Amino acid sequence: MKLDKNFFSENIKTLFYALIIAIVIRSLLIQPFYIPSSSMEPTLLVGDRLFVTKYSYGYSKHSFPFSPPLLSKRVMFNSPKRGDVVVFKTPADNRTDYIKRLIGLPGDKIQFIDSNLYLNNGEILKSKTLSKSNIYCGSEIIDVFKFEEKLPNGKKFHTVYLKEYSYQNSDIFTVPDDHYFFLGDNRDCSKDSRYLTSVGYVHKDNLVGKAQFIFFSSNRKVGSIFEFWKWHKSIRFNRTFDKIN
Repeated sequence: MKLDKNFFSENIKTLFYALIIAIVIRSLLIQPFYIPSSSMEPTLLVGDRLFVTKYSYGYSKHSFPFSPPLLSKRVMFNSPKRGDVVVFKTPADNRTDYIKRLIGLPGDKIQFIDSNLYLNNGEILKSKTLSKSNIYCGSEIIDVFKFEEKLPNGKKFHTVYLKEYSYQNSDIFTVPDDHYFFLGDNRDCSKDSRYLTSVGYVHKDNLVGKAQFIFFSSNRKVGSIFEFWKWHKSIRFNRTFDKIN
């Protein structure tokens, strides 16, 4: 069989165009992310795979793979809402992706007093739930209280706190202009904006996108995704296409 002399060149062009389209979609529209840690339990579990919309807050250099210096500042900016679950580049290296819940907007004051979260001198309402679940901190199962919290804008979500309330009191965090303050829903097992040297306040240019829904989830503690005979146990079918609250 004789191949057309343009066979290889045409296929290379097709692959090139496909790559460009994939980069455009990933940079401007939607990008998949994998959850590797337990800092956002019970909202997000290790093994969740989710889609993040890149257009939700506009675009910066961090919207593109490897953060090339294509944009000097954020363009088409839309302010995130309190309670959004957001992917951002950690300020420590401007490279590592973190996912946390937005609690503090520019100018807000945040403080923990007796393990209760205060926002602008008002305590964030939380009510203990009766549901029980296994919550992880790394590889350990931890003993927690589970709450439903309600932010001033009406946003509700679930958080967990260690029963001994390890993080009890803090200084007042005052969010600078153009910055945001994030917390993990697994409050005693999360490196977030409370830790100023490693995460701290996040500049708006570091926002990557808004987490929207889970498209696949598997429990790697039960079995590898390649072990198809364990799929009935390892794949969390009940989380497929769950909207992220």
